[in-house]
Amino acid sequence: MQRRQSSKTPKQPLQVQHKHQTDLSAGRKGGRIDSEKSVQSHQSPKDQKNDSNQGSLEEALTYFDKVQDRVSLKKNKVLQKHLTTVESIALQRGLPPEAFDVLLKVALNGKLADTVNTRLLKSLVPASVIPETSVVSSVSWLCVSKCSGNVQLLFLRWLITMFDFIDHKEQLHALYGFFFSFLQDEKMCPYVCHVLYLLTRKESVRPFRIRRLLDLQAKMGMQSYLQALLSLYKLYCPELVTITLPGKMKTYFKNSEGPWKAAINTVRRRNQENSQVFRPLVLGTAQPQSRKRKWNTQLIIPASSTNRNNLYEDREKNCGDLYRMNEPFPVEQLQTFSQLLQNIHRLGFPSQMGSVLTNPLLLHYMNCIKDESVYLRLYYWMGQTLQEECTWCVADNNLYEEEFKDFLETIYKTECFLQEGFSSCEEFLYKSLPLWDGFCCQSQILRLVSWIPLSSLSEIKSHLYDPLAQLFFTSSLYFKCSVLESLKELLQNWLNWHVTHLDSESDSQVHSLNTTLSGLVNTVAELIHFVGWISTVALRLENNHTFLLYFILDFYEIVCDMYLKYSLPLLIMPPAGVFYPALLSMDSVNLNQLCYIMYRYRTNLVAAKENELSKKKIRQFKFSSQTYQEYNQYITAMVACLWTSSVFQKDTHPQGLGMDDELLKKMAVQEVKTSFNIVNHPAMIGYAVLFLQEAWPDDTTFNFSLIKGKKWNWYLEYLYAQGLKGLKVFIESSINRVSQASHSKAGNAQV
Repeated sequence: MQRRQSSKTPKQPLQVQHKHQTDLSAGRKGGRIDSEKSVQSHQSPKDQKNDSNQGSLEEALTYFDKVQDRVSLKKNKVLQKHLTTVESIALQRGLPPEAFDVLLKVALNGKLADTVNTRLLKSLVPASVIPETSVVSSVSWLCVSKCSGNVQLLFLRWLITMFDFIDHKEQLHALYGFFFSFLQDEKMCPYVCHVLYLLTRKESVRPFRIRRLLDLQAKMGMQSYLQALLSLYKLYCPELVTITLPGKMKTYFKNSEGPWKAAINTVRRRNQENSQVFRPLVLGTAQPQSRKRKWNTQLIIPASSTNRNNLYEDREKNCGDLYRMNEPFPVEQLQTFSQLLQNIHRLGFPSQMGSVLTNPLLLHYMNCIKDESVYLRLYYWMGQTLQEECTWCVADNNLYEEEFKDFLETIYKTECFLQEGFSSCEEFLYKSLPLWDGFCCQSQILRLVSWIPLSSLSEIKSHLYDPLAQLFFTSSLYFKCSVLESLKELLQNWLNWHVTHLDSESDSQVHSLNTTLSGLVNTVAELIHFVGWISTVALRLENNHTFLLYFILDFYEIVCDMYLKYSLPLLIMPPAGVFYPALLSMDSVNLNQLCYIMYRYRTNLVAAKENELSKKKIRQFKFSSQTYQEYNQYITAMVACLWTSSVFQKDTHPQGLGMDDELLKKMAVQEVKTSFNIVNHPAMIGYAVLFLQEAWPDDTTFNFSLIKGKKWNWYLEYLYAQGLKGLKVFIESSINRVSQASHSKAGNAQV
């Protein structure tokens, strides 16, 4: 893998780079030998144009480096030519590292008009990296105040936008106090706070700085950028920041990348199209970098002037000394899990927090050490990125849909790794779902929905359920099933969170746990009622489609076991619009699944009743009598339908199958009463036919009345052998208890 050229000596002559490299280093102007001319004569027009651009860029940089006096843009055609050259190359291919020292110096030293300085700053788009030394030198020009306030503001915006491209950060951290002194300027304060937010470490937090921020807040009011810095200070040193800050801010800082965003995208797109694109050395074997800065999620290891072997030798040589230091351990050098364990309490997290998402070692750190400052910075970065790059919320972003999909997929995998959702992702979903068409990034969005955390639950109905229901009812069968699967995973994640936190609670926290448990019960109940409602409507819209019913029953397979499996004192029966289509389903898989669900409902309700009577549980939520009543109605209907062939007489549910005998006679259906038992049921009749073929191979009349008495028991064993375990546990647990005599009478009941 190629290495970056050293950028610590910007005054050296600009070197000619390979034609496929991203860096636009210019060529020397000296005479060329004949062999070089021969090679050039065989170059393609595109390569010759590139060489010409490199030469033009070198001339422009040489010109700007030698500018001594103020030059008027209108009266100087040479200046106009070189300025246009820099802008053209920067916006098309990006500038090499060597160009930044020259252009930053001339843009900030005040020798040119503000118009020229502004155009130069707006053209400072890197092809690969920006040397830290160039940035430090440019910051020093702010001390002499030779450039105007507008240029200073634009420089700070450029620094914020290009922060992830700077190859090193140590010298910039040393300038923390210098940046902090600029807070007194009201116009610069928002951008200075943003820079400080990116640079802040624990050692940066000092009492005098906290006092200064509080004074500014008293003077300027509750500004979001001041709150952002104070929140970060409070996370690092809570004993120093004693004031109460808002719990959640959706946007701390304004977007600063406007003038450079299009150029960055252009450079990234062009570089990706090159088959031999220059790729910086990345940590690990993750995917290559995205062309968009915002989710450049790899940790870039800064290059040095030494070769690769020397780099590894130096790293091994200094490794032992590094472990003994008290200074933060740079994550760029974190390569193994053992290094993580040895340095876990002094890791210095990267300024580009997006690099955390694809680094398993840093994710392990986040899982083990609940460092709120890391989460705060990650949430801010992720929230800003999602808001700015959403392909259906921001115009002209549809060109990057595939990259946005990859970014959302990375977030989802990170949430799965950490086993918790991100609040910034929750805010993004609440804000974007009303605008979503249900098609763009469909699988990624629905996966993120499954990780919405248990926070701000009062917003979930209006921000999640309402927009999701509108899409659900007007979309395809596949989308309906995908939504149900996502909501099932959401319920599963909430229940897993409850079990994990329940185990970690102590007896002294019983009262607060009860409060939390009440909120969780209400939230889970609301989710289950929502799924029951949309499922009932969807089954009507899709004519009780078997595929849809499978996903609905899959959801209720979790619901029926919440009390015993997840220690949640809540059981909610499926609505009649789900239960009866499943009971009368044409598919044996659905019927078998319904039998298993009803078996688990019975097991949970019996356990709850026993605990309630014995009062073993201190924190016991009593189930409502309506739950028991609904279960009894459903179980009576199932037994009467599948076993005793009396469903039309015994089903008492308002939406059930109960009918008068006179009405049944008018239907003129033969043997109507036995139409839905386990022999004649539309979902089971195929098994009955196969059983008759095996039991009476010579009989071709398929006389189902033969299945009675001992043959009935043989038929049951045959069904169990076919894998209908749900039907088996249902019959063994419920039917014998509902009617002891029904088994012996069943043979006579089947005509």
